[in-house]
Amino acid sequence: MTNDAASLMDKVTALCKRRGFVFPGSEIYGGLANTYDYGPLGTLLLRNIKNSWWNFFVGRRSNIYPIDSNILMNPKVWEASGHVAGFTEALIDCKACRFRTRGDHLIGDYFAEKGKTENVEGYPLKKMEEIINHEKIPCPKCKKFDWTKPRVFNNLFETSIGIISGDKSIAYLRGETAQGMFVNFRNVLTSMSPKLPFGLAQSGPAFRNEITPGKFVFRTLQFSLSEFEYYFDPEKDKWENVFEYWRGEMWKWAVKELGIKETSLRWRAHTDEERSFYSKRTEDIEYNFPWGYKELYGLAYRTDYDLKNHMEKSGVDLQYTDSATGRKFIPHVVEPAFGMDRSFMVVLFDAYSEENKDGKERMVLKLDPKIAPYKAAVFPLLANKPELIDKARAIYDMLYTKYSCIWDDRGNIGKRYFAQDEIGTPWCITVDFDTLKDDAVTVRDRDTAKQERIGVGKLEEYFSSKLEK
Repeated sequence: MTNDAASLMDKVTALCKRRGFVFPGSEIYGGLANTYDYGPLGTLLLRNIKNSWWNFFVGRRSNIYPIDSNILMNPKVWEASGHVAGFTEALIDCKACRFRTRGDHLIGDYFAEKGKTENVEGYPLKKMEEIINHEKIPCPKCKKFDWTKPRVFNNLFETSIGIISGDKSIAYLRGETAQGMFVNFRNVLTSMSPKLPFGLAQSGPAFRNEITPGKFVFRTLQFSLSEFEYYFDPEKDKWENVFEYWRGEMWKWAVKELGIKETSLRWRAHTDEERSFYSKRTEDIEYNFPWGYKELYGLAYRTDYDLKNHMEKSGVDLQYTDSATGRKFIPHVVEPAFGMDRSFMVVLFDAYSEENKDGKERMVLKLDPKIAPYKAAVFPLLANKPELIDKARAIYDMLYTKYSCIWDDRGNIGKRYFAQDEIGTPWCITVDFDTLKDDAVTVRDRDTAKQERIGVGKLEEYFSSKLEK
């Protein structure tokens, strides 16, 4: 990372801890690598992002059905899906300082520092070793060149089921949410009788045994996924058209709903080496993180691989029957997948700004108001005047039932404004002595710092119109 990029990373992570967005996991016990806890503001922001995803992709579409599959599944599911044998990465260790990382990340980060773009995911171990030796890539921690040979490790988290040691059986924490939507395909067919094309969607935690330093919440042991499997008849719908449709919808959600700058995003197609064996075409929306362009969301055409494989391994018929013709077949699938933690990280990076207002430096999170933790903050101009406090409290109580609001009566009014700017609150409402006479308040805009008088009775209409844009 450049100095400016590292500075942005440091500033955002410091802000997250200071203002209650994200805390290091298990911090009072020294922490646990690649784990984080979301604080009050982070929980609100992440929930708003998840709700936005759900409303856009599920709530507005009559042919997308929600499910919520279990984190623990029969281990045969993961054997059939190929995860037990193939959910692997290349592990490499520095012999000098015992720093451990993924071989593809070591190479990719090294070339990124050199200003080159080199994606080596999916490369054979031998080829990674040749690149590392040819470039003499040093350890990023101790700067020595003394590596073990790259070797394979599995990303699945193993656990065990049972209460008696000798009788426990191996199980796995899910490494993705997709398999729950494949193994429940038949249940949905028989219970809901959906017509193709249709999708199954879910949002929830997944787990991967990562060994690479995670760069804040970019790569963590537990993470939140939102994805859906969109099933269609390949004889009626060209997969290219289905793929392009969801490609456009994914971009639209990121830009229009989350407010991510288009200039920070790009599409990148997977190479043959990195593309998963079950996919005929995979593309990622990448974001320009402080350390370069990396995956934000993924879109894959998984063909009929998953249903066909589970049908073969389980012996259960997972075919769809066309009610008009009686034709039985296995549908094909296009899968849009979204990392919610990365979405959270990206909107913070994109929203972070430092500027001078009225001769004073301020830090402001210019979050899209739709996903901001709080939509408005309510202030009494003076915190020691009961009549102002009572009026402000009444306004706060009125708005809180419809919008997420915060009460703030700490310090002077200028410090309160800047404190709300820092956590991304779009509007601040100040109750002053004129409010007691004209029943109007001062509403300050976060981004412009402009103020206007709004009647108390018109506040709900005012905020509704702003949030619908």
